[in-house]
Amino acid sequence: MNFKTLRKYKLEIIFAVVVIVFAAVFLIQNSNIQANAKPGQETWQGSDDMGSATIEATGYHPWIQPLWTPPSTEVESLLFSVQSGLGAFVIGYFFGFYRGKRDSAKPA
Repeated sequence: MNFKTLRKYKLEIIFAVVVIVFAAVFLIQNSNIQANAKPGQETWQGSDDMGSATIEATGYHPWIQPLWTPPSTEVESLLFSVQSGLGAFVIGYFFGFYRGKRDSAKPA
């Protein structure tokens, strides 16, 4: 690999190094957290659970109940995945639409 090739892909190389460093730091921190966890302790507990537990500890009672509760966590995860996929599709569609519109407006 010569110097011109490295200069050509400078941004990609920097991005790859940043991703590798971030992954290494994350894995090191994760191993430290797992090593210091007590037996039976959930180490990556969601903040939703902690927040709702704190609110309920104050004596708060919800005003309304949900219209429908998913029968299992798998169904809830499926619905969340479908929602995020549709959102990504809509965002991607509009980015592609406006880029195509911009490219077609350029003179040939």
